[in-house]
Amino acid sequence: MTDMRVRQIALVAKELEPVLDQLRAVFGLKVGFRDPGVGVFGLINAVMAVGGEFLEVVQPVRDDASAARYLSRRGGDAGYMVILQAADALAHRKRLADMGVRLIAESQHDGYIFTHFHPGDCAGVLCSIDTVENDTAWREPLSKWPPAGRDWRDFPADGALGIAAVDIQSRDPKSAAERWSSLFETPVSNGTQLKFSRGLVRFIPPIDADGTGVVGLDIEVKDPDASLAAARKLALPEKDGAVLICGTWMRPVKA
Repeated sequence: MTDMRVRQIALVAKELEPVLDQLRAVFGLKVGFRDPGVGVFGLINAVMAVGGEFLEVVQPVRDDASAARYLSRRGGDAGYMVILQAADALAHRKRLADMGVRLIAESQHDGYIFTHFHPGDCAGVLCSIDTVENDTAWREPLSKWPPAGRDWRDFPADGALGIAAVDIQSRDPKSAAERWSSLFETPVSNGTQLKFSRGLVRFIPPIDADGTGVVGLDIEVKDPDASLAAARKLALPEKDGAVLICGTWMRPVKA
């Protein structure tokens, strides 16, 4: 099994700030970084630490941004991207390219490497495999993470301790899980799940008309009841112990 961790999940919103307010209220998340570099993709963003993982919310500010097209296709705010961390992103880039997976963005700069892979080749999900070069401690929960800036540890969440699981919808969850297993060299468990060294990815049947993309997260918290109570004060939709924020069902689970 390849050693990889789920490090960051990106969400896309028509309006950034209201989503950030909801994440602060329900999960105690704090903005630790706003990356001007995402402007090249026609976006503004905010990155929030969730223990040693991260939630990024992006807002398209150009009509030709791919995220704007994605918003339109998904019918509103939605889960957008899964970022995996591994020891050698360049080796994975070559391996996936050799498999015919399309590369849509790549970089190696200031000790950080990423490759974004076309969602059409990744079971309908925009994915990236990233590496922090020369960081032998990358498996540690609070290891370096350049996309969150230099000071993200100064903005810990109040009560949220990690992202435990990601739900991705698919019209054929079994085939989607097998595709990811091939791409990311991680075995399928329970028919439709992949357990990474940190983080579980679950493929589930469609919950909306689009039928693709990230639709749910399990967020580890100290007090799930407190998170749900905060969500109720905001009158957020609630279902099966999860609340809807940025088009994504977020379930507070006991850490």
